[in-house]
Amino acid sequence: MLYHLGERFGELWGPLRLLRSHSFLLAFGAIAAAAAVFKLLPALWRFLPRDRGKPKAADGGQQSFGKPTGAGIVFSLVSLPVAVLAAPIGAIDAGLLACLVAVMLFGYFDDRSRKPWGELVKGLLDAAVAVAAAVLLYIETAGPGGVDVWWPFYKGVTAVPWWAYVPCAAFLLWFSVNATNCSDGVDGLAGSLTLISLLGLGAFLYIVTGNAVVARYLLVPSSPLAPRWAILLMTGAGALAGYLWYNADPSRVLMGDAGSRFLGLLVGIGVLVAGNPFLLLVFAPVVLLNGGGGLVKLTLLRMFRRLGGASRARAGDTRRPFYERILGKVRFPLHDHCRKKLEWSKGQVLLRFMLIQAVASPLLFVILVKIR
Repeated sequence: MLYHLGERFGELWGPLRLLRSHSFLLAFGAIAAAAAVFKLLPALWRFLPRDRGKPKAADGGQQSFGKPTGAGIVFSLVSLPVAVLAAPIGAIDAGLLACLVAVMLFGYFDDRSRKPWGELVKGLLDAAVAVAAAVLLYIETAGPGGVDVWWPFYKGVTAVPWWAYVPCAAFLLWFSVNATNCSDGVDGLAGSLTLISLLGLGAFLYIVTGNAVVARYLLVPSSPLAPRWAILLMTGAGALAGYLWYNADPSRVLMGDAGSRFLGLLVGIGVLVAGNPFLLLVFAPVVLLNGGGGLVKLTLLRMFRRLGGASRARAGDTRRPFYERILGKVRFPLHDHCRKKLEWSKGQVLLRFMLIQAVASPLLFVILVKIR
């Protein structure tokens, strides 16, 4: 909205030309969202549901029990109007923002429910939103042959047709949502890691993908959508920073599934707009390892049990299977393993995980982008 005002009235009064600057709008969105969440959240969290604890957590869920949760509904619904104000969004962008609202609301209603929704229900709802977002992204980014995707260690660009792009993009979005959700278990952890991801990904979209000269130098296709989504990601980062002020250990409020699912989808959309699915590994390595590792472990356990359970029952073998002994050595989410097995404090988990991601992301960026 501000961008269009700058285009319309910029020549009438010089300072209004700032509204046509993506860097100004990016900074405005981040600061305005942070200030709005910082101001509004304490006044609104008394209306939020209360956390019922997570019995499987390293501390038994006692430290989070009774705290306001579902704060994701506050920082997401505050950030989206700021994003609409700051970014020059189109109709399809509005559809993607609606997907963000939908996945946030599913998480919020689960936060409010006295009986938590089952894995199947939540997984199917996340999948439906992921497919809708993937279809919208294909419509907005596809050329004559499909969506241009660039790869590590390969200079060229591949045009991916809809029948391959939509299911693969939907899976990436679904995995990003659930990995971020599984990482939410230590005060400030999922939010801080995702804040690093949003800042790095937003900078990449603005400086590299959104700049034709830099993109040409790095052999990366530029995108006219990149500056717009850089603003949206930075606005989300600002809102998240306003929330983290109150989520620092000991937290006063929790974002719940409403916040983690919203943030996971936002990061996934940013990665797909950037045109390389491996950027999820670059900008969210610890989130994928911490939360996504648990999803991989659960999938492997269920697969092996189906394959080997019947034969073991026929043989009367009651010993613990080999794969369970191997996979059971590491507890997931990984932050629970570090707290229970390695006896790290919550502060140590937070700082060390942030340090690992802050160091790993630039190294992975060089490997993925520069070595081409």
